Amino acid sequence: MCRLCWILTLLFATATGVLAWKFILQGETVPANDGRTAILLTEGERDLVLSEMRAFLAAVQQVLDASVRGDVDAVASAARAVGMATRAGVPDSLVGKLPLAFKKLGFATHEAFDRLALDTEALGDTREVPETVAGIMRNCVACHASYRLKARADAVR
Repeated sequence: MCRLCWILTLLFATATGVLAWKFILQGETVPANDGRTAILLTEGERDLVLSEMRAFLAAVQQVLDASVRGDVDAVASAARAVGMATRAGVPDSLVGKLPLAFKKLGFATHEAFDRLALDTEALGDTREVPETVAGIMRNCVACHASYRLKARADAVR
């Protein structure tokens, strides 16, 4: 192969690697003053992520309330409301700004709520709900311990 072809191939591979690192692994981040990683978002993107987090918290409350009452259908409904189906409303441009570890925690949390709904319906009772919710909350604690969302007027749109 000609020398120019090798050089072009190497440049393309390097550029692909840099872009993958930036948009898949790192996202739009900077170190935060408190030791966490700040994710740089537009104000609207930050509002969307925070809204999703509040929905997780509301679902936890609804799931626990329903489990205390033994209401299998209400547990499943509340859990399913924040499952993977809600991921469809998140723009790809926002997902590209999120670091890989943040995305993994978020997706794992959505999947855990879906599993909670399915398992509760399959078992027909709510005895396992508190233990499952404790596992989901570990994801929330890990995420909040590692990341903060920073809205910037000049954040990349």
